[in-house]
Amino acid sequence: MDVIRQSKSDYLLDACLAFYGILAGANPNNMRIRFQLLIVMLLRTILNTMHRMVYPFLAVFARGLGVEFTTLSYVVTLRSFVGMFAPVLGSFADHRGRKFGMLSGIALFTVGMGLVALRPSLVTFTLAVLIAILGKYLFDPSMQAYFGDRIPYERRGTALALTEISWSLAFIAGIPLVGYFISRFGWNAPFPLLAGLGVVMFATILWMAPRDQPAQPENGSVKNIRAVLTHVPALAGVSIALWASAANELVNLIFGVWLENSFGLKIAALAGASAVIGFSELSGEGLVALTTDRLGKPRALMLGLIGNILAAALLPVIGRSEAGALAGLFLFYITFEYVMISHIPLMTEIMPGARATLLSFNVTGHSMGRMIGALLATFMYRQFGFFPVALLAVVFNLFALLALAELTEKIVILPRLLALLRRTESSEA
Repeated sequence: MDVIRQSKSDYLLDACLAFYGILAGANPNNMRIRFQLLIVMLLRTILNTMHRMVYPFLAVFARGLGVEFTTLSYVVTLRSFVGMFAPVLGSFADHRGRKFGMLSGIALFTVGMGLVALRPSLVTFTLAVLIAILGKYLFDPSMQAYFGDRIPYERRGTALALTEISWSLAFIAGIPLVGYFISRFGWNAPFPLLAGLGVVMFATILWMAPRDQPAQPENGSVKNIRAVLTHVPALAGVSIALWASAANELVNLIFGVWLENSFGLKIAALAGASAVIGFSELSGEGLVALTTDRLGKPRALMLGLIGNILAAALLPVIGRSEAGALAGLFLFYITFEYVMISHIPLMTEIMPGARATLLSFNVTGHSMGRMIGALLATFMYRQFGFFPVALLAVVFNLFALLALAELTEKIVILPRLLALLRRTESSEA
């Protein structure tokens, strides 16, 4: 009878996971881990809603704060710059434990949201954006390392794809909810809600995640950081994140402005467009769950990058109508999401002994890429329009393909550059 009851409860969770293409045979066998994957997916939706709501409502927040939207684009750029410090934060999860990293990240997020809730202004908005991203940079690598410790590599792509559904759920559910609150109560209305949800997140992780032992001693952080910086496959993997994120940010930062300028879409319509993007990303996550572990992570990543190149090239061509623009964005985001989620499980196995530290460096790669994209996007769009923006996204994705070839040893670039630098230093000495 116990076996029958367990099978029924397993069935309920497997049915939820199978909706996203994650079949029972591809899941971790541990019932507790399956439950935790589902809960973390929901909790990360809250974090990702804050992160993503800046993009479609960039002009709305700017009007509410009484500044130009280019001013807030600099805030987004600064947010990306802060990501360069992610390895310092993420290394905490290697020597203080994964649960500590997750709880610390949620605490920072909650404080950031509370600042705007208590005193809305450009200063508190900027602080909230920066503090919240520090929280995300603590939470995400800690969470990925937590599941990386517990789930076999051959099943990890499927499992982590489930946690990444939160990225698309932020656009499907979170952004429309934010749009509703803004339209009813003003630009700052989402922040008290997010602060309250942050408290709920903290309590949930405190209850759900068991206490874990640090993976590294206290003095291991510097050693781990040095190890990543001298490991060519790790650097190649991080550079994939950099170039792919730069390509994505070019479109990400200005798509709301582009839709508003081209087709006159307003708050409700922009929220709807965000939901379309969210469904495209959800489809990408489902594709990862179905295919990445079967194809192999490097091959799946290559196919995703090629798809994103084609989508970026098509976007200005088919984006001359509202329907065409939304269709183009759907293709662009589904392929990018496939890239990102195929990339994460690959990175979890490059340096298992410094897993959280490397995943934090991966966050740094994403942040540097977003900073590059944010610095270029508004300038290029204002000066030249949307076509050069999409063309540059193609170029950045080609760089990501070269980095993947380096990682899989199809080509050798980084070792030769490092050897050249060493020879130059020796000759100067």
